[in-house]
Amino acid sequence: MREQGTRIIYDRKFLLECKNSPIAKTPPCCLPQIPGVTTPTHTALSKLEDLKEQNELEEESPEEEQFKMDI
Repeated sequence: MREQGTRIIYDRKFLLECKNSPIAKTPPCCLPQIPGVTTPTHTALSKLEDLKEQNELEEESPEEEQFKMDI
């Protein structure tokens, strides 16, 4: 690590060592709940699967005719 004015430059070795640090593996506190970003995606996927099943059930139900025809 060396300083040039106000800019700090980190070398590759130092940055690779930082990725294994316990602090780097701990998420920050007070993050908003964003599915797939700050929370696991399995909760969002299960909701999507439920909606998909609901749509499939609606498609399977017999549709009523739009207009009645008098013959």
